[in-house]
Amino acid sequence: MRKKISVIGAGMVGATCVQRIAEKGYADVVMVDIIEGLPQGKALDMMESAPVIGCDTKIIGTNDYKETADSDVVVITSGLPRKPGMTRDELLQANMKIVGEVTKSVVKYSPNCIIIMVTNPLDAMTYLALKVSGFPANRVIGLSGALDATRLRYFIATELGVSVADVY
Repeated sequence: MRKKISVIGAGMVGATCVQRIAEKGYADVVMVDIIEGLPQGKALDMMESAPVIGCDTKIIGTNDYKETADSDVVVITSGLPRKPGMTRDELLQANMKIVGEVTKSVVKYSPNCIIIMVTNPLDAMTYLALKVSGFPANRVIGLSGALDATRLRYFIATELGVSVADVY
């Protein structure tokens, strides 16, 4: 039986994640979003482009978590982006509500999955998903890009008064 990966959130990060999974042929993909028609339209665009890129991965766009049932992996990208003037604390409060509800739905339909968290602030959202899911720590993973690491290097360099090139 073919593997199944669900991606929660059909924004830029979620849609790009779905596209890359499909291109690599890792698994069939379900893309979920609360905006009616958004994941369906993006999934259709990707499926129609499949012959050009040479992939035959099945992509489903939906607003219904039932479609995610029995996923092997669930990638959570949903949440609000940080807006100008918004503090990290405000982002935390907004995304805690979203990620908490998303995690409950993930657990309901895919109780044996691995959760990969992408939503910011990443460490807090990963911890929240761990607690809400009740999963063991090896099944809830936070995935950060180079941006967080480079920010940390910048802040350390600034505090120490050294070049960022000297911070590893």
